[in-house]
This record gives sequence, structure tokens and C-alpha cells, in this order.
Amino acid sequence: MGAKRPAKNRHLWLRRIGLAVLLIMAGLLLSIVAFRFVSPPITPVMVAERLSGRPLNYRWVPLEAMARDLPLAVIASEDGRFCVHWGVDWGAVKDAVKEARKRGRGFRGASTITMQTAKNLYLWTDRSYVRKVLEVPLAYLLTALWPKERVIETYLNIAQWGPGIFGAEAASQQYFHKSAAELTRREALLLAVSLPAPNLRNPGKPSPRMLRMAKAVERRMPILAARSSCVVPQVNRQSASGQRGG
Repeated sequence: MGAKRPAKNRHLWLRRIGLAVLLIMAGLLLSIVAFRFVSPPITPVMVAERLSGRPLNYRWVPLEAMARDLPLAVIASEDGRFCVHWGVDWGAVKDAVKEARKRGRGFRGASTITMQTAKNLYLWTDRSYVRKVLEVPLAYLLTALWPKERVIETYLNIAQWGPGIFGAEAASQQYFHKSAAELTRREALLLAVSLPAPNLRNPGKPSPRMLRMAKAVERRMPILAARSSCVVPQVNRQSASGQRGG
């Protein structure tokens, strides 16, 4: 009798754990479907900022209410194959792994815009292999359930652009005292190159290195415009190869 009871208890716990996992997965799937149509009220990264004592500056605006150059500048800076991959750029992953082996330390980079959206929406910011592994299935789910326009729109609205600053609208108001719709190309580029290190790079007071990075991204924009038709309409591609704003 005594031996059967522990076995019964184990089965009960396994069933409970399995049920909990199923509920979590169902909740995750439902939230991804819901966030295709409604803006997320808060993210884990925002919660962490709030718990650290910083006030949140978070404003959601539709993609149409952002300067035409902003999504293209971010794609050119962060993920040049955004429109053609399925959420994960395995070529970039292989290159990052090779580079890590050459340098003898953990690999960095290779996160697509979709992976970063998944991270910002559901995970944490500390670098770890566990987080990287979790980003991959989440990125595939986002790609399967959302159009590319929704991915870039969500990314630009929940990305961190400084201590407590989330979203392109809040960043535009903070650094340039104007709406995201009024950004010049130069300002859009400075916002784009600050994304990898939002707490260290100030788009309103760019360092010489940031200015060089922005120039490099600007040179890529006409080429990337032709590959970014999934989110950048024809008028944007004409803009990218025409006059340079700023």
C-alpha cells in the first residue's frame, strides 16, 4: 500500500505539471493572437524598469503615424533580411557562432527584429543561451500569426530607447521634442543605431561613433529599400533613393 501511494502522488504531480504547461502554452498562443489586433499594455522589460523605480514613458502609435524613414532605418540597422526570413536568420546565426568561436566567448548578435520583438514582449533582457533558445519558437509563432507590418509596428512601439523610454513616439518626444511622424531622416537614423544599447547611446546627443554608424546605415538604406517591400511601400523606396532629409 505504501509503495503505491508515492507512485500515485508522482503521477498526480506529473499530471498537474502537464496541465500547467498546457495552460501556459494556451495563454501564450491566445496572447499572440490578441496582440495582433490590440497593443500590449505592458511588457516584462517595462515591469523590470518600473520595479527599478523608473517612471515609464510608453506611447503606442500606429506604423502610419511614424516617419517613413524610421522602419527602413531600423531594418537597415538591425535586420536587413527582415522581409525574407521566417523570424530567424540562420545565416546570421551561423556567422555569429563562427565569430564567437574565433573570439573564444559567447556569441552575440544574430537576433532578428522578430526575435527582439518576442524577447521584448515575453522574455527578459539579460543575455543567456536559455533566452536565445526561447526566442526562436516565439519568433516562428509571431511570423506564422502576424503580418510583417504588425511585427515591425510592435517592435517600434515596445523597443526601449533609454531609461524608462519605450516606443518610437516616446523616444521622439524625449530626444527631439516632436512626434514620431515628424522625424527627419537623420533623427530616424540616430534612433535606429541607438537600439542595441538604449541606456548608453543618446540619440539627442550622438557621439562621433553614433554619427559614423548612422552614416553607414544611411548608405545601406537605398539597397535595403528594395528588399523591404513587406513593410515599406513604394513611396518610401522612392524617398530612400531620393533626397536625404535632416
